[in-house]
Amino acid sequence: MNKKLTYAGVAALLLLVISGCGDKPAAAPADEAGQNSPAVVSGAEGNNGNGDSNSNSNNSNAGGLNTPATAEPVSTDAPVATDKPVEVDKQSQSISTYYTDSQQMELVKAAAKISFANDTEKYTEAFKTLQNSDKADMIPLWSGIELKSLKFTAGQIVMDIHKPAEAQLGAGGESMAISALAQLFFQFEEVKSVELLVDGEQVESLMGHVDLEHPITRENSAL
Repeated sequence: MNKKLTYAGVAALLLLVISGCGDKPAAAPADEAGQNSPAVVSGAEGNNGNGDSNSNSNNSNAGGLNTPATAEPVSTDAPVATDKPVEVDKQSQSISTYYTDSQQMELVKAAAKISFANDTEKYTEAFKTLQNSDKADMIPLWSGIELKSLKFTAGQIVMDIHKPAEAQLGAGGESMAISALAQLFFQFEEVKSVELLVDGEQVESLMGHVDLEHPITRENSAL
């Protein structure tokens, strides 16, 4: 009898325990637990936020920076030396030249010195001595006459002159002028003849008083 009561009490106790367990509240769903729990910010998300701000800051800084100027390339080419005019060695020669006296009565011989680099310059410089004088008693007969050109070929001097009106002489002056020209050029052994042109033309007379030979030679000038 007592054993039956004991079993009955144990059974009742177990029922109480079982029923007590059935009345416990169910665990909250995972979603609800997530809503109640504070949000955890991951390190990556935090870095992304900082990265955006840093990127904007960098962009704004980049816009404010001045781009360094590009230096102009420095030329390494050496300066080109300009060609200096070639200095031609000239030779000097003492010659005889001819003037007239203050009364234009006769030819007067005088010494002169010329410098030249070639034959053309030699005879040009010689002719210039007929045009100028530094002595009052020696009057040049070819003063005022322009030498337009002078060439020397095969022993002949061909010269072209221009004679303005103020260079006109009388018959005696014209004769002495032609004689002075012949004696000047024929002192050079290599000169065989002189062709005198006026403005590129052969003329019968230089100044209208004396016949002009074409060409002038030692023979027809009585030298």
